[in-house]
Amino acid sequence: MTSSPTPAPTSPGPPDRRRPLRRLTARGRDEAHRAATPLELFFDLCFVVAIAQAGLQLVHAVAEGHAGEGILYYAMSFFAIWWAWMNFTWFASAYDNDDVLYRVVTLIQIAGVLVLAAGVSRAFEDHDFLVVTLGYVIMRLALVTQWLRAARSADGPERTMARRYAGGVLFCQIGWVVLLTVPDDALPWGFLVMAILEMCVPPYAEKDFTTSWHPHHISERYGLFTIIVLGETIAAATIGVKTGIDENDALGELVPIAAGGLLIIFAAWWIYFVVPIHGHLRTNGQAFLWGYGHYLIFASAAAIGAGLEVAVEQSVGKAHISTLAASAAVTLPAALYLLTVWALHSRHFKVGIAQQLVLPTAALLVILCTFLGKWAVLAAGVVLALTVATGETMTAHLTAREREESTPASAA
Repeated sequence: MTSSPTPAPTSPGPPDRRRPLRRLTARGRDEAHRAATPLELFFDLCFVVAIAQAGLQLVHAVAEGHAGEGILYYAMSFFAIWWAWMNFTWFASAYDNDDVLYRVVTLIQIAGVLVLAAGVSRAFEDHDFLVVTLGYVIMRLALVTQWLRAARSADGPERTMARRYAGGVLFCQIGWVVLLTVPDDALPWGFLVMAILEMCVPPYAEKDFTTSWHPHHISERYGLFTIIVLGETIAAATIGVKTGIDENDALGELVPIAAGGLLIIFAAWWIYFVVPIHGHLRTNGQAFLWGYGHYLIFASAAAIGAGLEVAVEQSVGKAHISTLAASAAVTLPAALYLLTVWALHSRHFKVGIAQQLVLPTAALLVILCTFLGKWAVLAAGVVLALTVATGETMTAHLTAREREESTPASAA
């Protein structure tokens, strides 16, 4: 992970849109008004289809009493989805020229994630990762072609960096295909090795040359994907509650879960977006840690929705697990979300020990809510709502105090 200065961009402004095929050259990190494109938004939307499938299978596994296995295969499937999304996002931030070939290759990546989504159920139920691997390889080979295009348009250290990306990604795809031949009991360990190799490619490729990713654009892309994942969580929870009401007429049992779930999701949105993070993304070392850490943010946010569905199924007698286990399916991912957002975002903007302890304390209280029986989800939602209120109150007091301290100096 290098912290070397970003090289001067080849093209400081938006690409020339007059020709259908253009050189794939680096964009400028200092571009003004850089925002997510319609193609990127479409890309995110299609990826959420795969996330929804992974969440659905997690619900089935936990509700049937196979939580350990379900979490393992959820983590593995989610990694494939997240890693392909993340690699495209950072590449696009540096090299998006929006020509015809770029769009076609991106659409091929979208097709790949839809193939992956189609294979998620087989991966969970039969431990058959053939379709998932096929979809993943389609996505990654499409990205290889993008890096080769970038290498063709570059020279010197930038060309070496692009070739390293292309070669590293291609090498990893060979490993994923070989992994299909590994016995089931060794699959998690083989997966761990391949995941580590994948995550080593960016720091290796950029050790001598840093891509010109755009901090504002990157932070917006991650924020938008967080919103989409939280939206999928709301959709999954709503469908679960609706099904419970329609099939079991259990409105009384479901109201606390529905209310608590909404409070949790609303607070999750508030806590993530309360601070602008782009100013913290200055070097590759900071950006890689922040970008990699979002695996836990995205995975836990999506798992909250799956947990709410499990809680609904348990409350109406459809899940073969205890109330404690169903509550934990909501509270544990919610606590993980709080801790990860604090570690990646909030702690950089907190002043004093009291502010620093707000989110970690809230995470601990959410975990303790697990033991409150049928009121666990509602209690966790109340804790998160109070967490937001506490954070806003402390920030307001700090702002007022700073204003009072600065007033005499201004008057003088």
